[in-house]
Amino acid sequence: MIDTGSVAWVLASTALVLLMTPALGLFYGGMVRKKNFISVLMLVFASLMIVILQWFLLGYSLVFGTDMLVIGGLNHLGLNGVEFGTTLGLQIPDLLFAAFQMTFAGLTLAIIVSGVAERVKFGAFLLFGVLWTTFVYDPIAHWLWGGGWLQQLGALDFAGGTVVHISAGFGALALAIYIGKRSGFGSYNFHPQNIPLTFFAGGVLLFGWMGFNGGSALAANELAIHAIMVTLISAAAGTISWMIANWRHGKPSSLGFISGTIAGLGAITPAAGFVNMWAALLIGTVAGILCYYALIWRVKKGFDESLDAWSIHGVGGFWGTIACGIFATAAVGGVSGLIEGNAYLLGIQILDACVTAVFAFGVTYLLAWVVDKTVGLRVSEDEEYIGLDLTLHGEMVR
Repeated sequence: MIDTGSVAWVLASTALVLLMTPALGLFYGGMVRKKNFISVLMLVFASLMIVILQWFLLGYSLVFGTDMLVIGGLNHLGLNGVEFGTTLGLQIPDLLFAAFQMTFAGLTLAIIVSGVAERVKFGAFLLFGVLWTTFVYDPIAHWLWGGGWLQQLGALDFAGGTVVHISAGFGALALAIYIGKRSGFGSYNFHPQNIPLTFFAGGVLLFGWMGFNGGSALAANELAIHAIMVTLISAAAGTISWMIANWRHGKPSSLGFISGTIAGLGAITPAAGFVNMWAALLIGTVAGILCYYALIWRVKKGFDESLDAWSIHGVGGFWGTIACGIFATAAVGGVSGLIEGNAYLLGIQILDACVTAVFAFGVTYLLAWVVDKTVGLRVSEDEEYIGLDLTLHGEMVR
């Protein structure tokens, strides 16, 4: 039976997750140089727009269509059969579920902009985005959420720790390695153009995450309330632990502070519907420290994954996916983890995290190579020097 309260909540959650994409654009935009601000906004918002169309045409079907071993079938092309009734056993219409899931797919591609910011051709990224959503996001989402093999094995991903954060984080790292460093990287300081903007946008992302995790209960119920509470606890713990780690090596920066918030959010995402509040505190605390040192390692290795999707989303999602296997409790989500004697779940969560990370990294690298060999992936050195706002879009921030 359709429940009107649940419909209202998931409608609101869909709007909250949709808001996260332009918020991510401002979050990233504050960290790039002024001459590339518009370019980053365009890349992030265009990610959402092309995924909406891809999701309508075939993406939803590839994720939630009839299981074909590694991908869904084509029985829902053009959202065929996805209507106002419910065939999924939910309290909301199928079409609302499709809309909610659409916003997740769009945000995931937008996160990957981190790997190519300030040096990618706009048209090439649009082509890459369609390919990546079809051949990376859709298969992984089917494995975890659409009845695929990982879901059949019992893998858990409440709101996208694997589907969103591992896939986008490791995909961004692969893109960054393939496309190469920005000109002057390592020789010049690329100072963020507007840290207060990034800080504010991070707050909007925190706000949107209430729909991201809370809405993933797919009903207006106790689980949605619990998911929101553990999300807030993990976010705060990640913020404080990152700040302390940062403080030990210098000064507690505002950019690091809000980065810790995102780390805590990403880590609790796969586990929000399965762990208690004390576990959320530990998950967020570990995430802040782990993601901070992942960023330090990335910088030392010279990888120009400029906006740190890998160290924050990728590593945070990886840790949260495994942590779910440790701390899941039957009292919350009906599934026990290692602490309650279920070592099997931990093994499945480790398998889930490792397989999806390797798959996302490898296929992303391959797709980057295909796009580069067909239309070219990177702008010229002169265009990069002048700035992509002016050279690609004919606009500039004054």
